[in-house]
Amino acid sequence: MAFDLDGTLAESKQRVSADMGDLLAQLMSRMPVAVMSGAGFKQFETQLFSALPPGTDLRRLYIFPDNAAQCFVYTNNRWWPQYDKAFSPQEKLHIVEKLTAALATVGLATAPVRIWGERIEDRGAEIAFSPLGQQAPLEEKENWHAAHNDIRKRLHEELNKCLPEYANAMGGLTTIDITRKGINKAYGIRRLAEFSHVPIVDMLYVGDALEEGGNDAVVLETGIRTHAVFSPEETAALIRTVLQSRV
Repeated sequence: MAFDLDGTLAESKQRVSADMGDLLAQLMSRMPVAVMSGAGFKQFETQLFSALPPGTDLRRLYIFPDNAAQCFVYTNNRWWPQYDKAFSPQEKLHIVEKLTAALATVGLATAPVRIWGERIEDRGAEIAFSPLGQQAPLEEKENWHAAHNDIRKRLHEELNKCLPEYANAMGGLTTIDITRKGINKAYGIRRLAEFSHVPIVDMLYVGDALEEGGNDAVVLETGIRTHAVFSPEETAALIRTVLQSRV
């Protein structure tokens, strides 16, 4: 099984619950598990790893940060990169220049009175834009999403025009994630099949953004089965059902 992180395993940028961590550990004892997110690897350390119970067998866990622009596996008591599609310094400058212009076009160039952290974040293999800052509280992001998500959709479309050589997707409640063209969660699913030796036809992808333009929707092109959820509670219920069916 492969999972999105924010909105699926946890609320946006919040720590995975102890109950969810326990369910994931049980699932890993039965099958390979992957987590794919626009978040960088450091976010996985604070948001996911800390919630897994002691003794969890991490050798069956595949981590795909930056919308699968990277992959990490756990071997010899540490996390090792399997690949890294990081941008060059020149590419980063070009992307930020075009992103800045696109923000002006759609009316997002001026920061709100209060922000929480960087609005444009360099994640190595991904450039992420969050209008309220990368560490904005969940309630603030929910309010912004309800009032302004149409603007985010316009930004997504504008970036498709001005950065056609790169991919961009709407992640979480407020973020736009920019990665290399063709490097997205669909790419991650194909690499997961390679690393885990599990055919895509035998996988299930669980996410909360499977609608068009959502950063989970690209997995559909791989032919993988999908299950849409609207909260971590729905994900937990699904995992319990899977565990019971495999007793």
